[in-house]
Amino acid sequence: MNARWDYGAAVRLTRNVRNDGTFPGLDPGAPLVRRGSVGYVVDVGTFLQDQVIYSVNFLDEGRIVGCREEELIDADDPWTPSRFEFRDKVLAAKGLSINGAVLVPRQAVGEVVKVLRDAPGGVAYHVHFDVLAGRVLQISEDLLQPASAGAPAED
Repeated sequence: MNARWDYGAAVRLTRNVRNDGTFPGLDPGAPLVRRGSVGYVVDVGTFLQDQVIYSVNFLDEGRIVGCREEELIDADDPWTPSRFEFRDKVLAAKGLSINGAVLVPRQAVGEVVKVLRDAPGGVAYHVHFDVLAGRVLQISEDLLQPASAGAPAED
């Protein structure tokens, strides 16, 4: 099992990392590091003898977090920031229709189930709206807004 990155390598996190209960001082499930953050490898180890685990120092967050190889890319690799994350609650910025029929009224509440960074025209999301039981729609970022006024709209 070969490690892709060595000590000191700059890497970017591709998924949000939450506390699995092993990070002291925070509740399980609490956010640790947001995807897109850049950190530096400070140690390389293994888990269950079949997974490479990197200890990554995210200087801006002031945290050293264990990351699996599939959660990281080179810091210089192309990266498209997104406004929303997996499981974020969102609102339809306007009524959404298919073939002229409005399926999702303006301000309907939805939940992001997938972020699509390479969608034609920019970032898009798979969103499940409460008004469409069992259906998921692909929605461009400009047609969504945060579900609460205090929700972050970060890159």
